[in-house]
Amino acid sequence: MLEIRPVCEHCGKNLLANSTEAMICSFECTFCKDCTDTVLHNVCPNCGGGLQMRPVRPQEMLIKHPPVTLKIHNPVKPEQFKLLFTKYKDILPEKR
Repeated sequence: MLEIRPVCEHCGKNLLANSTEAMICSFECTFCKDCTDTVLHNVCPNCGGGLQMRPVRPQEMLIKHPPVTLKIHNPVKPEQFKLLFTKYKDILPEKR
């Protein structure tokens, strides 16, 4: 089950459980759409995977299975991300 993390790991923007701006990788690293498009260019800085829109959990299921409250805010360091980005930028996520 998805944790539904509450903030963008890069910029710290709040991403509510019903947000259509939340993007995740297969390990559930979470970023906002703006950071995904303008900073990360669809490359997860933690694993190199692609980022997809996070599904929205129905409201009635949020009561039984609430999102986590732990906020992970770990802004991307450009000099460290450059190596990973260079490696994967021209490879489709499904071929990485």
